[in-house]
Amino acid sequence: MDKNQNLNTKNLVNIEEQEIWDLIIKPRTDLFEINLREVWRYRDLMWMFIRRDFAAQYKQTVLGPLWHFIQPLFTTLIFVVVFSRIAEISTDGLPPLIFYLSGITIWNYFSSCLIATSNTFVANAYIFGKVYFPRLVMPLSVVLSNMVKFGIQLLLLVAAMIWYAINGIEIHSGYFLFFIPVIILMMAGMGLGLGIIISSLTTKYRDFTVLVTFGVQLLMYATPVVFPMSAVKSPDLKFWLSINPLTPLVEAFRYALLGAGSFDAMHLIYSGIFILLLLVFGLFLFGKVEKTFMDTV
Repeated sequence: MDKNQNLNTKNLVNIEEQEIWDLIIKPRTDLFEINLREVWRYRDLMWMFIRRDFAAQYKQTVLGPLWHFIQPLFTTLIFVVVFSRIAEISTDGLPPLIFYLSGITIWNYFSSCLIATSNTFVANAYIFGKVYFPRLVMPLSVVLSNMVKFGIQLLLLVAAMIWYAINGIEIHSGYFLFFIPVIILMMAGMGLGLGIIISSLTTKYRDFTVLVTFGVQLLMYATPVVFPMSAVKSPDLKFWLSINPLTPLVEAFRYALLGAGSFDAMHLIYSGIFILLLLVFGLFLFGKVEKTFMDTV
């Protein structure tokens, strides 16, 4: 019996030594440990989340994806009436429709990324508690799915620009158009970084979900979305608006696309440094919270 037991034990050891695992799940020891290779390995899951987010938003609606056109268009028309006709705020010589539509298009992308990612842990706790996958896949999928919506709204803006060009109104787009992908990536980084910070805090403090909803609306009026920086006459107010890291991005997007506003390289570098620090701190906090959030959600 002893010999048989020894032989069985040796066979089990040999079998275990020969086993090759496709995936080994290990606890993270470093808060800044980001396994991008693992995130890339789950790209199919990310694509599934992107399709889910895009399809579920307007599921069981009559107009479906057409709401991506209707929402910015109606918001733009309201801004034209309120800020251009009633308040008579300057639009830097541009037709008010495309001035406000350009600001709304880039702002909607940031606000959608921020609001959706800020609810990552709370809204997806039922998934996180059942199956393993890199948690960073979820907020990244939100940023990418919102980029599809941004592309749809950008088509509406381009169509409006073409219509004005056909009617003889000059729009001065130049080689700065090549900076638009960089500006969009910076907006994505801003929404992702700030969103995962708030998402990490909402696991314990649900007040942040309420704060984000109206905080984004207030932040829009502290960013040159419905007014150009050239319309701000007070030096003090202009200073406070300029330290908003979103201000250079909105102004640069409008300048690159329409030739209005300002394109300041130093201000963009300032925004880039701010976004980088925001992402580093956000990933640090996200990595710390994802270990224990199931105990608090």
